[in-house]
Amino acid sequence: MNDTAKTKIRRARSSDAARLAELAGELGYPTTAKEIRQRLSRLQPSTMHAVFVAEACGEVIGWLHVSRNYVLESPVRAEVNGLVVSAAARSQGAGKLLLRAAEEWARKHKCTGVNLRSNVLRDRAHKFYEREGYEHYKTQKAFRKPL
Repeated sequence: MNDTAKTKIRRARSSDAARLAELAGELGYPTTAKEIRQRLSRLQPSTMHAVFVAEACGEVIGWLHVSRNYVLESPVRAEVNGLVVSAAARSQGAGKLLLRAAEEWARKHKCTGVNLRSNVLRDRAHKFYEREGYEHYKTQKAFRKPL
C-alpha cells in the first residue's frame, strides 16, 4: 500500500547534496556530494530547471530533475532528466509524487508535455511510468563521445 501521506515533496537544497549523490549511485551514476553541489548551482534559472526531493521521516528518499527542453522539431516540452527513489522506499508512492511535481512545474512553465528516458534494462521502472500515464513511443540507441 502506498503511504504518500508521510512523504513530502520540496525543492532540493545544497545541504541535500550527500544524499542526492548516494541516490545517484543507486541509479548507476556514482558521484560525490561536492559534484552534486556544483551541478545544483549550475541549474539556473529556475524557469529552466527544477530538482525536487521526496522526504519521509526527515530523510531524502528520492529525487527528480526536470528541465524545459526547446528543440527545433517540436513544441517546448519538459524532460525528466533523472528520477530515483531509494531501493528501501520503492513502491510507496514517492516516485508518483515526484512525477506529479514535475508535471505541475511543466504546466506552470507552459510545456506541452513531459518526456523521459529509461534504460531498456529497467523493466520495473517502465511499468511504473506506464501506470502513471506515460506512453512508450520510441526505442532508440544512445551515443556519446567524451570530450
